[in-house]
Amino acid sequence: MKRHTIEYRTAASGLRMVHLHVPGAAVGYCGVAVMAGSRDEDAAHRGLAHFVEHTIFKGTSRRSPWHIINRMEAVGGELNAYTTKEETVVYTVFPSGNLPRAAELIADLIANSQFPSRELDKEREVVADEIDSYLDSPSDAVFDDFEDLIFAGSSLGHNILGSREALDTFDSATCREYLRRWYVPGNMVAFYAGNLGAERVFDIIENRFAAVSGPIPSHHRDTPPVSASFEHHKTIDSHQCHTIVGARCCRFDSPDRYTLALLTNILGGPGMNSLLNVSLRERRGLVYTVEASTGLFSDCGALAIYYGCDPDDNALCRRLVNDTMRSVADGYITQRRLELAKKQYLGQLIIASENLENRILGIARQTLLRGHATPDDEVISLIHAVTPAQIASMAAQLSDTSSLTLGPNK
Repeated sequence: MKRHTIEYRTAASGLRMVHLHVPGAAVGYCGVAVMAGSRDEDAAHRGLAHFVEHTIFKGTSRRSPWHIINRMEAVGGELNAYTTKEETVVYTVFPSGNLPRAAELIADLIANSQFPSRELDKEREVVADEIDSYLDSPSDAVFDDFEDLIFAGSSLGHNILGSREALDTFDSATCREYLRRWYVPGNMVAFYAGNLGAERVFDIIENRFAAVSGPIPSHHRDTPPVSASFEHHKTIDSHQCHTIVGARCCRFDSPDRYTLALLTNILGGPGMNSLLNVSLRERRGLVYTVEASTGLFSDCGALAIYYGCDPDDNALCRRLVNDTMRSVADGYITQRRLELAKKQYLGQLIIASENLENRILGIARQTLLRGHATPDDEVISLIHAVTPAQIASMAAQLSDTSSLTLGPNK
């Protein structure tokens, strides 16, 4: 992996800042990661974090929506934002040399957004269409439905988009109050990646964000109880079954996260040689896609194995997934196989590190959730330290799987 320098500083306001120095970079990234997501909503405001993320661009006390859109696009840049269960990120990408413009705009959005009613009404329809289109895509919806079940009874167990009913209740005052509560210095990390040095970047960000203020909010994040395993089938109008097989796993900063990362990659990573791809697709032609992924949060996580198949093949696919997990738990991953798996995974990380946008967003999330990003050398060492016994033990822990299928009732 490319070893770019990462530096940190905390402004007088309490705003944490992180800087990734990339000498010679022609592009810069600047934004904020806010520790506020769908997990922090109450039952009456589900979807509010995502709605605010959409509408924060709709006008400040200084700028109209048109001026906001054009501020970065006029120099060839663009504005982006996204919401997760635990954080919201607002950022911009731009040609090098435009950091002052970028930082000032992001700070203006956070400090001065007004959420005009006429703009909220227009964006309400956009988000409603997003909700409908998401529900029309079972290969996406099955992930949220699975998390609703595996994290049942907690704030993690609901869709980020919310519902049409809740959406209709969000007004300008609601959005401004949400921004005032959560988008405050002590609850955010400002980040930059590009060719400017750390001192210059920190000075610009601290200066531009001087008007952003507010007390650190209280987070009430109760760890979801571990529920009994389940087998659910939801009948939908689809020619294909979409299935998630998964289990609860470790949290974001657990010492076991690299064992889990390797196991996930071995089972259903992007390589065509993953165990599940070989078993379900290459040998038997049962699926077009099978993949394993993890969603790791500040206090818990979930492993999810997804596949889409013909309804008549679903029981067989489910059995093959279970057989593969048991095989790994029984010691299939020998030292030699594990060394090959480590080489492949580290190679994937090297390729991923070339994507500067994803790299700085990952660093920002780590800084937000635990104060700093794990240095590349430490990541490599921790991956090399994983043993076959740890892989087998992790697979055994995750073998008590649950499943959710969306598809025809067969």
